[in-house]
Amino acid sequence: MLTTGNQLKAARILAEIEQKELAEKAGLNVNTIRNMESVGNGPIAGRAANVQVVQRVLEAEGIEFLNHGRPGVRVVGKE
Repeated sequence: MLTTGNQLKAARILAEIEQKELAEKAGLNVNTIRNMESVGNGPIAGRAANVQVVQRVLEAEGIEFLNHGRPGVRVVGKE
């Protein structure tokens, strides 16, 4: 599950996708992605629906979200 700004940023970088492209694929404004990432190690605030759609987009790009004691990500390959 996507939980922190740093986790989002790491997932986006692993997926080799820019903030603007992620926002477009998720149907969000790029400022929403920037705000989500700006919290760093803190929890992402805002609408849960936005977080979920961003997570689904990144999962479609081959990212798996890990939460085994602390948030993480890994590449599992594109679907």
